[in-house]
Amino acid sequence: MDGVSHFEIAVDDKEKAKAFYASVFGWQIMDLPVEMGGGTGTYTLAMTTDVDEKTQMPTKPGAINGALIERTDKITAPVVTINVASIDDALGKVAAAGGAVVEGKLEIPGMGAYAYVSDVSGNVIGLWETFS
Repeated sequence: MDGVSHFEIAVDDKEKAKAFYASVFGWQIMDLPVEMGGGTGTYTLAMTTDVDEKTQMPTKPGAINGALIERTDKITAPVVTINVASIDDALGKVAAAGGAVVEGKLEIPGMGAYAYVSDVSGNVIGLWETFS
């Protein structure tokens, strides 16, 4: 069974959103430079719970961390991200079940790959494959 491992909140003004989530919920917000899609950018992490220093996984059972991302015409609402063994396989299953690819597979060197799909109701869902 593939589980939810991450969330992303789409925002219009990242600086305002960073201040909001930090002050209201006490989340630790940090910008992380990343290479993705052949270029570099910044991914804004939203740490909602403590993580193991070695694995960077939450130490509290059932807890997840997330990110603040720029709202786009494709990503307009919060997104839950599901860990999958293979994004390529998951994309095939999504299409076969009546869903659609919103943004195809993109690799983040040394980390993994992600994609966005929509379910049969139009909800956008993130997929994440960790590289071993």
